[in-house]
Amino acid sequence: MASLDTVSITILLGALLVMAGIMSSLVALRFGAPLLLAFLGVGLLAGEGGPGGIKFDDVQAAYLVGSVALGLILFDGGLRTRLSTFRSVLAPAGTLATVGVLVTAALTAPMAWLTLGLRPLEALLVGAVIASTDAAAVFFLLHAQGLRLRQRVNATLEVESATNDPFAIFLTIVLVEILMVGDKTWSAIILLLLREAILGAIIGQLGGRAMVLVLNRLDLPQGLHAPFIAAGALVIFGLAQSLHGSGFLAVYLAGLVVGNRATRARSTLIAFLDAATWLAQIAMFVLLGLLAWPSLLLQHALPALAIAAVLMFVARPAAVFLCLAPFHFSVREKAFISWVGLRGAVGIFLASIPLLVKLDKAQLYFDIGFVVVAVSLLVQGWTIPYAARRLRIAVARDVVSAHRVELDLPGQLSQELVGYRVAVGSPYLRHGITPTWAKLTLVVREERVLTPEEASSAREGDHLYFLAPPERAQTLDRFFVDMPSSMLPDPRLLGDFFVSSEATLGALAEIYNLPVESEQTSTTLSDYFLEQLGRVPRQGDKVRLGDVVLQAHTISESRLVTVGIQLEESETPEPENLIAWAKAKIARWRGQG
Repeated sequence: MASLDTVSITILLGALLVMAGIMSSLVALRFGAPLLLAFLGVGLLAGEGGPGGIKFDDVQAAYLVGSVALGLILFDGGLRTRLSTFRSVLAPAGTLATVGVLVTAALTAPMAWLTLGLRPLEALLVGAVIASTDAAAVFFLLHAQGLRLRQRVNATLEVESATNDPFAIFLTIVLVEILMVGDKTWSAIILLLLREAILGAIIGQLGGRAMVLVLNRLDLPQGLHAPFIAAGALVIFGLAQSLHGSGFLAVYLAGLVVGNRATRARSTLIAFLDAATWLAQIAMFVLLGLLAWPSLLLQHALPALAIAAVLMFVARPAAVFLCLAPFHFSVREKAFISWVGLRGAVGIFLASIPLLVKLDKAQLYFDIGFVVVAVSLLVQGWTIPYAARRLRIAVARDVVSAHRVELDLPGQLSQELVGYRVAVGSPYLRHGITPTWAKLTLVVREERVLTPEEASSAREGDHLYFLAPPERAQTLDRFFVDMPSSMLPDPRLLGDFFVSSEATLGALAEIYNLPVESEQTSTTLSDYFLEQLGRVPRQGDKVRLGDVVLQAHTISESRLVTVGIQLEESETPEPENLIAWAKAKIARWRGQG
């Protein structure tokens, strides 16, 4: 019976720790702190060296949970990445994820050698452990602060964060093997890297296609699509690792394949993976916090602080400026990407590998990695929103996301049912504007289900359901956002509302069915104005994009901020007839489209 009680108490304590981590996230959200700090803090305080006094020294369990968590996180990242985004920034992001990691580790190593008295290879291992970035924490902070990054910077960080983990893990494991069993030749290391990359890519591609095939061809019971995808991601990860390929690369590419193909239950998959990745991260961070001893962290604090300073102010900036030099990023963009070298879960996870294999000085590697990650989160994490504004890399989010309901329609994959509640300030209610590819199917009003003809016109509080392609459903959000009165559009502009100059031509093309070349989809409206005008735009300047005219609306500090959309340049009616005129023009444009 005593053993049963032990199991019950373990379950109770584990659940309480997870709940404590979840509740602490509310505090982190309130103060804009990275959530990773909250979860690590819970584990640190609850551990044997903290006031909680819980004894936990099972490194293998922590490594297992960490591997599962990183596998799900990378798969989820691939699932959300558009293939067009991946292709557009693959060269700069791929360079940062490989050469950038190596340069960062190499430039950090001398400080570890000086302050810790390590051998050169051991110092390089310290650099490798903390060389990868955690952009997921960055995007959370920017979202919490109401910011969105410029499109090209956002895409570069997104792809880099997903692809640098496999290389950092590979570099760490190779260095650990060399320290344990002896030197490896450069040719052996390169062959090992190629084998891991090629096997990982093949397994990821084939595994992703197999998951799509099963989702669309087999009639799985309702509710099992999402667990199947999560389990399939871990099967791909485990298979690639077992065959000595890169499981982390494989699982990311599998997510990329699944996310860019039509599948059943897409909204269910994303919602389930959101919950699964959150739970996996909380468990991983709390366990890694339990492994740490506050007294040992303090003992190694000074050298760790010196290493963190070199990493943030020398190694990462040097790597970024070197790697992005051929890709025409501005100095401000490179400076911001340098500062967004936020360390996170992967750094502590990699620091646990020497502990797992009982490498000499393993505890030192872990403590240094832990402190560097904590310092990076504290210093860079809290200043990223300020840096984004100061360097003009991000603009404030003017509106909140609309609440969207998505329902799959059995028997086909080209359309799904997308539902919204109509808010009083939404562009749809004010002007009745929707994309040509979205068809209103039914209206729910006061608990009654009506056809569009029976409903006549939309009213505040109605729930509208549209048929729309799954890959475009998210773009409907902009028409159902409750916009404040200060953002009401100029009625002379026939668009639904003003758009940010950081919106891309590709996003605009999706809404207005515009002909945009594939190489231009990631071009921002700001860059498009510069290309067309050959100078900094002034208020009122107009450029044409297909059948649409873009008008520079707001200029701040010689920078284009917002752009108005005109469907046609023609006569201007009297002010009292503007709305009716606008609706007539839109109806005529739709009929021609």
